[in-house]
Amino acid sequence: MTDIIQQQAIVPEHLLGSRLDSALAELFPDFSRSRLKNWILDGKVSVNGIVVVKPREKVLSGQQIDLQAELEAEVFSEPQDIELNIVYEDDDLLVLNKPAGLVVHPGAGTPDGTLLNALLHHCPQVEQLPRAGIVHRLDKETTGLMVVAKNIATYTALVAALQAREITREYEAIAIGVMTAGGTINAPIGRHPTKRTHMAVHPNGKPATTHYRVAERFRAHTRLRLRLESGRTHQIRVHMAHLSYPLVGDPQYGGRPRPPKQASAEFMDVMRGFHRQALHATRLALVHPGTGEMMEWTAPLPEDMQALLRVLRADFKEHGEA
Repeated sequence: MTDIIQQQAIVPEHLLGSRLDSALAELFPDFSRSRLKNWILDGKVSVNGIVVVKPREKVLSGQQIDLQAELEAEVFSEPQDIELNIVYEDDDLLVLNKPAGLVVHPGAGTPDGTLLNALLHHCPQVEQLPRAGIVHRLDKETTGLMVVAKNIATYTALVAALQAREITREYEAIAIGVMTAGGTINAPIGRHPTKRTHMAVHPNGKPATTHYRVAERFRAHTRLRLRLESGRTHQIRVHMAHLSYPLVGDPQYGGRPRPPKQASAEFMDVMRGFHRQALHATRLALVHPGTGEMMEWTAPLPEDMQALLRVLRADFKEHGEA
């Protein structure tokens, strides 16, 4: 039986005058541009209730776009038997604890060996789903909790819940510098104008909101708890670097070691050996689309971040305030 995808979106003001195919690419980012264009040509897209078959048709803010199409195989990667740390699973979804170093989707330089390949092996039916059911992603070196849908109804519901900010995602991070208080940063994020693999706070970027609070202070570092309202690429890393508190070990956004004076040899060894951003998705909460039950999962900090915290605490205990 072929699954049917049904999604709906309202055109925001910043897409006023955009081509329909371009608007769809932003409003329905889980589908490829070529697939969306073919759905337009096949009459699967309507604007304010009227079927539109011209990809170049201009859209207006406030218009309602409806997408209804049949889902065939969306994913063409090969299944691979890669171990997954699954913390919960039922017929509709699974929640996993992603390790550092595991890429979520195949791409340039990483054609296989990804989480997507592992999911295709673990539950082959997800090949019919956009992104193999992956609702949100974590960067390669970020650890922690992710939710994956196993059928189209669950996928559609989870994507809608994520867009409506009804899924809670909390992170722990260790930042360089001593923060005096928590807060909220509202700063749009877009592609860096010159470094194409980087993101940056940019006035023409997409809206992005990160809430953060101080969990622990050290001589020259801060342990943070963070909560996302949006899910832009590298969001926490970019926002914290924008505040001049980059994450420890972040290779792209300035997280080079900055040890305090008189730091021990052990402190220096641990800091120099930390080669990834100190970021972990520690808590995930959502309403289960099938049962309506509120569910919550937590994942403890991985050992490398725990080791980092141990030397930070020992340094603070020995030397006190910077």
